[in-house]
Amino acid sequence: MFRRHLLLGAALLPLPAAIPAQAQNRAQGQAQTLDRAALQRVEAYLNGLRSLKARFLQISQTGAQAQGTAWILRPGRMRFDYDPPEPLLLVASGGQVMMYDRELRQPTIAPVSSTPLGLLLRERISFSGDISVFGMERSGGFLRIGLHRTNNAAEGRLILAFEENPIQLRQWTVIDAQGRETRVTLYEIDTSVTPSTRIFDFNDPRFLEQETR
Repeated sequence: MFRRHLLLGAALLPLPAAIPAQAQNRAQGQAQTLDRAALQRVEAYLNGLRSLKARFLQISQTGAQAQGTAWILRPGRMRFDYDPPEPLLLVASGGQVMMYDRELRQPTIAPVSSTPLGLLLRERISFSGDISVFGMERSGGFLRIGLHRTNNAAEGRLILAFEENPIQLRQWTVIDAQGRETRVTLYEIDTSVTPSTRIFDFNDPRFLEQETR
């Protein structure tokens, strides 16, 4: 049961405490009150981010936990490698995202654009147009920004959390269409390393052979 929920949560790219409902309603009704300077600063940070390696802790709504190692290589590539006993591997590359169960040796592939993963992996990130900001909150040195697709808010929401000084992505929460939350927190973050593109290339026939050894 946890494994299935973990798989779905990761595919939706879930993460700090959610923006309170009152703040969401206030932001939806008064979008002009958003801190535009802060949004521009976050956009500039994300657009300047090229590579990242970190440990991650994922927590489902039921409280079940999993850990692993994450790699991001922008634009377009991301990898979440779960620690045993979880056999899961999540890889995004070439406009697709693959969830692979090492025990079952079973891959599931979907378009990156069908998940919130697509937002973080875009060549150019902008909190406007097809992405809408539904809320912002500052607390304890963190800035949280709530996002949804402009024309399809019902599919779910994504909350990004940034440490403000210095600015750094630390957490995100995915809230799916049923209101279930999955939270991912990053730690031991290193943006100085550039991973090999081979660890993302699941369309190479040798990729899954290496992952199942």
